[in-house]
Amino acid sequence: MKESMYKYFDLGIVHFMAFPKTMSGEGEILPSVDRILEDPYFTAIELTRINDPEVRKLVGKHMRTAHVRGGFGSQPITLMGGLNVNHLQEEERLKAVEALKGGIDQAEEMGIKGFAFLSGKYEEESKEDSYTQLLKSTRALCDHAKPKGIRIILEIFDYDIAKKSLIGPTMLAKRFAEDMKKTHDNFGLMVDLSHIPMYYESYEHAIQPILEHVVHIHLGNTVISDPSHDAYGDEHPVFGYPNSENDVEEVTRFLQVLFASGFFDKEEKPIVSFEVKPAADQTSELAIANCKRVLNIAWANLEIEGGKG
Repeated sequence: MKESMYKYFDLGIVHFMAFPKTMSGEGEILPSVDRILEDPYFTAIELTRINDPEVRKLVGKHMRTAHVRGGFGSQPITLMGGLNVNHLQEEERLKAVEALKGGIDQAEEMGIKGFAFLSGKYEEESKEDSYTQLLKSTRALCDHAKPKGIRIILEIFDYDIAKKSLIGPTMLAKRFAEDMKKTHDNFGLMVDLSHIPMYYESYEHAIQPILEHVVHIHLGNTVISDPSHDAYGDEHPVFGYPNSENDVEEVTRFLQVLFASGFFDKEEKPIVSFEVKPAADQTSELAIANCKRVLNIAWANLEIEGGKG
């Protein structure tokens, strides 16, 4: 591709995955955020809860100074808290909704306009009941976010490997998005390259049926061939990790499908972010360098493989 990638999307990185010790909302948040903000390769950053209000204030200020867009990932709030937005027990469902509303408030404080979350676990025999609960929760989140100018974004996850989330396969995500759009216009979907192998679909099927609803993309990796592997499931290893699914070729093909489907023709420029976590023997800096090199090569290969460039 001859043209710059920044013409088509803002390139981000999931901060709390690249620096996993910050996932709880504690730790060296500001220094690690600044390391990303100071890197002109990135024009977006995705954050999660930050417990210290003074640190939140500084992060928002630094994002504005660096001219970087923000996203908020609430997944650590629900996953680490054992919360489920489609829990069949109303008290438990409301507990999850209240926690996520707190995350929306934090996103507003930092000037972030996109708030991502995931659906919870479910049982097959009560799947429709869980679906109804998820609609109730998501509508409540959209209601809370609307006056703040924030879009609520449901990330599509695996349904039987790691997170075992209700949403779930693409066609169920399509149904859910259509139901949500009947009542709320501040809703969208996120597709993650690392999750597609976990719900057994082609890139085309993971994008094309829900194209009008997809507003955000993650680029990541997974291992699904060996359940005993240290990176099995939703662990987001670096690209090209041993026995993993995604490397330069897969990133290139995924980008090609996004272009061919018209994803980058949308009026609003989307955010495309890396979501990669360093292994125990890897530094955050090495993991980030891995991502940048893989995307640079994939982007260059788009012209060879029939891209627009």
